[in-house]
Amino acid sequence: MYPESLKNLIESFKLFPGIGEKTAERMAFSSLALEEEQLAFFAESLKQIKIKLHPCEQCNTLTDEKLCLVCSNPTRDKNTLCVVEDSKIVFLFEKLGTFKGKYHVLKGLISPLEGINPEDIGLEQLLDRIKKENFKEIILAFKPSIEGETTTLYIKKILEETGIEITRLANGVPIGADMEYIDALTLERALFDRRKVE
Repeated sequence: MYPESLKNLIESFKLFPGIGEKTAERMAFSSLALEEEQLAFFAESLKQIKIKLHPCEQCNTLTDEKLCLVCSNPTRDKNTLCVVEDSKIVFLFEKLGTFKGKYHVLKGLISPLEGINPEDIGLEQLLDRIKKENFKEIILAFKPSIEGETTTLYIKKILEETGIEITRLANGVPIGADMEYIDALTLERALFDRRKVE
């Protein structure tokens, strides 16, 4: 019932998580109300994220420079490394503004059921970095799930001879929750109430 170009736009919006038919239709019709300059900016922004964004050479966080803003900041605490499963979690912690250490982004979490093994998530790069830098504490900030627990225990096991303190986020982050949907207060509390991995 829609013209082809409008139908294509609706289908494009539906590619985003959480966007169903009705929301996609509203977004498409809202796009028609935008000024030409705004539409051009939106289209160019979508294009540029595929061209310019890439993993930081040091920590794997998404950046459009050689090093991300955290790794290139000399004032960050060099003793603490927070290990996360993807860049969204780094941006989430940075919005809180309370964590002053460094980050390392893995390529997901270990999940034998999905065929994702330790060698698939970039642990070699993490271990190389830990050997080169003098971290006193490694915070494992994974979602509370079987995959998060498996990855936590695996990393703890391979680091137990290093003498580095291994901590994890405290309870308060609900089981099965996606990190990006947790409210800032809960996340901040979980970060500061972190505990040693037993």
